[in-house]
Amino acid sequence: MTDIPRRAASRTAKLAALPLGFAGRTVLGLGKRVTGIATDVISAEIQQRTADQLFSVLGQLKGGAMKFGQALSVFEAAMPESMAAPYRQALTKLQEAAPPMPVASVHKALAEQLGADWRELFAEFDDSPAAAASIGQVHRAVWKRPPAHDGDLPATVDVAVKVQYPGAGEALLADLKQLGRLAGMFKVIQPGMDMKPLLDELRARVTEELDYAMEAEAQTAFATAYADDPEIYVPRVVASAPRVLVTEWVEGTPLAKVISDGTPAERDEAGRLMATLHFSAPARAGLLHADPHPGNFRILPDGRLGVIDFGAVARLPGGHPEPIGRLVRLALGGDAEAVADGLRAEGFIKQTDDLDAVAVLSFLRPMIEPVAVDEFRFTRSWIRGEATRLSSPKSPAFQLSRKLNLPPSYLLIHRVTLGSIGVLCQLEAQAPYRSILLKWLPGFAPVA
Repeated sequence: MTDIPRRAASRTAKLAALPLGFAGRTVLGLGKRVTGIATDVISAEIQQRTADQLFSVLGQLKGGAMKFGQALSVFEAAMPESMAAPYRQALTKLQEAAPPMPVASVHKALAEQLGADWRELFAEFDDSPAAAASIGQVHRAVWKRPPAHDGDLPATVDVAVKVQYPGAGEALLADLKQLGRLAGMFKVIQPGMDMKPLLDELRARVTEELDYAMEAEAQTAFATAYADDPEIYVPRVVASAPRVLVTEWVEGTPLAKVISDGTPAERDEAGRLMATLHFSAPARAGLLHADPHPGNFRILPDGRLGVIDFGAVARLPGGHPEPIGRLVRLALGGDAEAVADGLRAEGFIKQTDDLDAVAVLSFLRPMIEPVAVDEFRFTRSWIRGEATRLSSPKSPAFQLSRKLNLPPSYLLIHRVTLGSIGVLCQLEAQAPYRSILLKWLPGFAPVA
């Protein structure tokens, strides 16, 4: 067996064992504590050891497993405060760092993607990675040969060079296949959900992230839509290849730093900008930034929100689907029958299920409270309350949620919305979210 297959087998073994080990030890209490079921206290030592082990393995696996860990990280705010500290620390490591690839591998990838004379394209190139992405790592450099179509760029440009890990494609697909074997677990948790089309959609969207040419196209669309915007900054693409992406460098304070050390005013403003990006991008760019973990955002010195990493996007050429805004508006108005009919038409309620419309409205109403008022503050306690309400087996909301479906066309929108809410709760940000929706979400404004 060669070294590469041996490493691949080791990765698969680690990933396959992860959920078994996680469920088979005292750590099973984590899920119970998060949902408010268990009353036994898990020792701080076990919490710390489990957090370190789980996210260390996910970080080493990179690919789909690391993406899974990054997705988990935005829900850290939902954990009880007594448990959150060790997980917060381990999760933050996943957001900003991963084991680097050897310098020789970086140089080889650059030669394959940019040509044997790749060094001549740069005035400077730092071999030490500045950051890690889920399927690649980022190096800081100075580009000295601006492409002809960007003649407005200066002679040299500070750039971020994202280089995909060798074999990342095969690793990512293997991870997805391995994680897909856990699909049966979701049927137990969510009996009403049709998992096969959902997993097919997830696999298709995640696989797109392997193609940096597609990412360059998405980032260019965002950069064009937000050119000279006073609130949102998207760096331009300088050069791209299928496995290497060169973009303008973004200087600013990482959002994770704002979460941990920002003043209340700074955190409120960051939350407002995050919500503005989320709801305005589909209308302005026809796209939704679909990877809302804090590592992908910076607060620039001039106060704008810098946005990076456009590998995961939802393509919404018509903007946010109009039924979302319309059904939220109807729910706020208390029209239970219209809400149930609309959810059924969109596939959230199966045609064969006769659910009580009033119960459905009661299920949804607490979730949309943030846009029922002129200003709302997202907090860790609010999201923990929602997590308990929706996951406690004795809760009516839990029982009803098990009968609902998630249509594949709404998969990324749902994932991004939940992830964004998780970040807003980490920020504990207060902002006029209702007015943002009135401006940008189709169907939400009252009908004239």
